Amino acid sequence: MKKLKYFIFFLFINFGSLGLGSWLMDNGPQSDWYINLNQAPWTPPGWVFGVAWSLIMLCFSVYLMFLFTKITSEKAKITFSIQVFLNIIWNFIFFNQHLILLGLISIILLTIIVFYIFFSFKKVMKSWSFLLLPYMIWLLIATSLNAYILFNN
Repeated sequence: MKKLKYFIFFLFINFGSLGLGSWLMDNGPQSDWYINLNQAPWTPPGWVFGVAWSLIMLCFSVYLMFLFTKITSEKAKITFSIQVFLNIIWNFIFFNQHLILLGLISIILLTIIVFYIFFSFKKVMKSWSFLLLPYMIWLLIATSLNAYILFNN
């Protein structure tokens, strides 16, 4: 029962943060500003982002459910909170404010935090750690897309 409560809690937080991030980016990928940018040739079609983030947040919620039933450290709570903040704020910085360099810095920090979570809790989480791989891979792709836009516009 405790695991189910954690799972529902983290689903709510993770998908809520996605929703808040989407709201903060205004029209985001459909905006004239974004459409007119030189984008990386490997930029996925728009629908891939929704599918990817849904899968990522589902896996992340399962991971967090197991993590927080095994440990109750402040380190885990703080790193998770920083991750949520950076995930939300990137949308606002990049899409709403058009601050590409600051967006790149924030997504690099987000990537570092997620890798930090992976390696910090790998001993406790064992094979459950691999639930973070979709998130880690997607952040590397997203970071490369942000960097391409910075250096080619």
